[in-house]
Amino acid sequence: LGAAETLRGPQAQADANAYRTWHKTDPFGAPPGKYLVDASGLAVWLVDPGINGAFKTRADGTEVRKFDAPKATLMSYIIKGMLDRKLPWGLVLFGVMIAFVLELCGVSSLAFAVGAYLPISSSAPIFVGGLVRWLLDRRLRRSARARQLDEARLAAESDQSPGVLLASGYIAGGAIAGIVIAFVAGVLGRLDARITKWAEASNPFFGGPHADWLALIPFAALAGFLYLTGRRARRLPLP
Repeated sequence: LGAAETLRGPQAQADANAYRTWHKTDPFGAPPGKYLVDASGLAVWLVDPGINGAFKTRADGTEVRKFDAPKATLMSYIIKGMLDRKLPWGLVLFGVMIAFVLELCGVSSLAFAVGAYLPISSSAPIFVGGLVRWLLDRRLRRSARARQLDEARLAAESDQSPGVLLASGYIAGGAIAGIVIAFVAGVLGRLDARITKWAEASNPFFGGPHADWLALIPFAALAGFLYLTGRRARRLPLP
């Protein structure tokens, strides 16, 4: 057993006892994870992580926000499989063969793999970004034919487009925003609860059947701004 710990969060108000930590690795009897064990050796609490946690409801019935990290989950499966020597090599080799066939067909195996393991909530924005890039490249290709550019210069001009820089900023901004949201929800729980309560009372788009419009409207604006920015392609000087 590990060091002694106490509960943290809202449940700590009802239980101030100190428990020893126990990391369960096998899936038999109970899900693997970190448990808090009392003096008699009985597992009393399951410490469900805030990222990739399995339970969204506490023992008292209150809801708790969980965050998903599909890429980290995939890497954890690979690392655990290698350390425990239980990596499903059959599935790994099957994926290798699929990637080999895709490359022979002229399809990017990396893009296919990313779309395969990411949930639809993450792959849909990526698809929209790829659609914007396709529209911009199509427009740039028509302009390149008029300017008599070869494929190498066309690819260079496309990669140096302001839209590529803006898309990179979108990725960095999304990562920073995710960290800020997780920090507010995990550390500043009371502030997060007040913001949620205010939004439920003041914002008609926060909940209900029209809640998705709250995210769809700014997302469409960002996609449109990305397209307009990408149209101002940087033109390389002709030789």
